Amino acid sequence: MDLVTAFADEARRRTDELVTGQLPAIRRAGALIAEAVLAGGVVHAYGTGHSEAAALELAGRAGGLIPANRLALRDPVVLGSAKPGDVDPLAERDPSTAHRVLALHTIEPADVFMIASNSGGNGSTVEMAKLVKQRSLPLIAITSMAHTSAITSRHPSGERLFELADVVIDNLAPYGDAVLETEHGPVCGISSITSALAVQLMVAEAIGLLGAAGMVPPTYLSANIPGADAHNEALQARYAGRIRIGAL
Repeated sequence: MDLVTAFADEARRRTDELVTGQLPAIRRAGALIAEAVLAGGVVHAYGTGHSEAAALELAGRAGGLIPANRLALRDPVVLGSAKPGDVDPLAERDPSTAHRVLALHTIEPADVFMIASNSGGNGSTVEMAKLVKQRSLPLIAITSMAHTSAITSRHPSGERLFELADVVIDNLAPYGDAVLETEHGPVCGISSITSALAVQLMVAEAIGLLGAAGMVPPTYLSANIPGADAHNEALQARYAGRIRIGAL
C-alpha cells in the first residue's frame, strides 16, 4: 500500500463529507459566533491534547476573528502562579482542571464557547462544558461521534461533550483517530485536519454574517506583513483583558 496516496485519498473523502454532511451544524455554529461578536462578546476556545490545535485555529489566527480567546491546560502556569511541576501530565482527565483554567479568564454574558475534543470524555473537557452551561452560554462542540459513542466518560457524571453542547460538529474521525489499517496497526490521525477545516468554515460563516449585518469584521492580519501590528493592536484594544495576546 502506498500510504501517502491512501492517506491523501482518505483525507479528501472525509473533508468532502464534512463540508456536505456537517454544513448545517457548521452554519449554526457560525451564527452563534456572529451573534456573540455583534453583541460585544468573545468566542472562547478550549481543547486539550491534539484538540488544542482546533482552539489555536480559532483564536489568534491570521484571517480569523480578533474577539477570540484560547483557554489551555498550561494557563495556571502561563497566566497564574502555578509552577510547571505543579501541572499533572494527566490534567486533561481531572475535572478540577477546568475550574483552575476558567478562573483565569474573563467571561461575559454575551460570550460563546467552542470546545474541541476527539473523545469528548475527558474530565476537564466535560467539566468545562458543564461550567459553560451553568453560565447559560452557548456551546459549540467539535468531536468524533464514532469515538465518543464508543467510550465511557472519565467525568463523574458519565456525560460526554456532545451531550452538553448546543451545536455538535462531527469531525468524522474514526474510533482511535487513525484512518489507515496496516500490518503494524492503524496509522495517520485525521481529527486535526477535519477539525481545523470545521473551524475555518464556521469562522467564514460568522464573518459573512457580520458583514451582512453591517459590521466590519474584526479580523487579524498576519503579523508577518507590513502594517499588521498597528491594525491588530488597535482592534485588540477593544477586547483588552478578555482575549489572549501572543502564542503562549
